[in-house]
Amino acid sequence: MKDGSLMNNGRVTTPTGHLNPIARITLIVAYAVLALAALGRSSFEISTKFGDAPLPYTVSAISAVLYTVITFALWRGKNRLALIGSSIELVGVLTAGSLGIIESAWWPKSTVWTGFGSGYGWLPLLLPMLALWALIRARRSSAAPAEVAR
Repeated sequence: MKDGSLMNNGRVTTPTGHLNPIARITLIVAYAVLALAALGRSSFEISTKFGDAPLPYTVSAISAVLYTVITFALWRGKNRLALIGSSIELVGVLTAGSLGIIESAWWPKSTVWTGFGSGYGWLPLLLPMLALWALIRARRSSAAPAEVAR
């Protein structure tokens, strides 16, 4: 079949290894919203009061770039890049959240990731977990048929 579909026991199916379209669109929208929010926040903070708290404002800028990369990767179907970006995001959220509790003097101002993303409804903590689950699930489903074919 020329459209990328496969015949499986007389049924036409789509190839595995792709994210569920609804999950993919939901992740793209969520990451795009976070990218815009983090970009707006970090741009304002860096341009008006960077000297007050350079570390938190730099972390906000890094999160904006990361959210943009993940959005682009999901949109273009670059699941490996999205997987790597989501992993980095989860480590960043956990690190910033933990350091904010352990050494609050390092975080005189909040960032997108401080408090484990509590200022954003914990979306920065939950979103990479959901993205990793969906991406790993899609990756495993693409590996299963390859093993059966051997």
